[in-house]
Amino acid sequence: MNPNISQAIILHHTDYGEADRIVTFLTPDRGRLKGFARAARKSRKRFGAALEPFAEVQLHWVARSSGDLISLRDAELINLRTGLRRDLETLTLAGYGCELTEVLFDESGIGVEVFLLLQAFLDHLDSAGYSVEARLLLEIRLLSLAGYVPHLQHCAACFGPLPNGPVSFSAVADGSLCPACDSGRAKLKIDRLTLGTFARILLTPLTSFADFKLSPRSRQEGQALLNDALQLHLHRPLKTLASLHRFSPIETLDEDS
Repeated sequence: MNPNISQAIILHHTDYGEADRIVTFLTPDRGRLKGFARAARKSRKRFGAALEPFAEVQLHWVARSSGDLISLRDAELINLRTGLRRDLETLTLAGYGCELTEVLFDESGIGVEVFLLLQAFLDHLDSAGYSVEARLLLEIRLLSLAGYVPHLQHCAACFGPLPNGPVSFSAVADGSLCPACDSGRAKLKIDRLTLGTFARILLTPLTSFADFKLSPRSRQEGQALLNDALQLHLHRPLKTLASLHRFSPIETLDEDS
């Protein structure tokens, strides 16, 4: 059987038996895959540190005749991204990004853009560390790639204009709502300027994370908006989210912000 070769980002692994490892990874051309690495915890030559979470690697593998797991033969390490382990906040956000990508997309829904987005996100955290902006940029771009981005700049119900100032927002109602269409459906009030900020973010390059600085109001309201949208589309709770909130709680605004 001819081996396959794939560039990959390691999402996570599970130790199996005394020396084996089950590895979940993301590729640009084949989506998300899961493989069995025999003796991975003993074989420095074949795998070494290449199967650690967040590493970028070149994987050699073959399909197995039965079962869902492919057979991993060896891995060449491209980038271990050691900077992600600089502090607990950065490490937790990296894990959250990988889990969010895995849960939001099934195997058939992952294309090269998803791979490039996660790659750029991890590279940014590796060099710059944790930021609320990096998290929000990843979340809204993943929602957009999944086809779930809410209506931001016009009413989701009547497609009419939105007022200045606080705007009603409900992910269940597909996004922003004008006063006539709200009818008490919206849980959130998001400032019109914040909605404009996130609409403009969607016009920026997919892999650009540097030099984004949001106001305290945009960060706080953006977190609320995106939490509402993501909860609607995730089929299970994220294990990393509780840890992320523990180290980086959702921001609250002072009265004069």
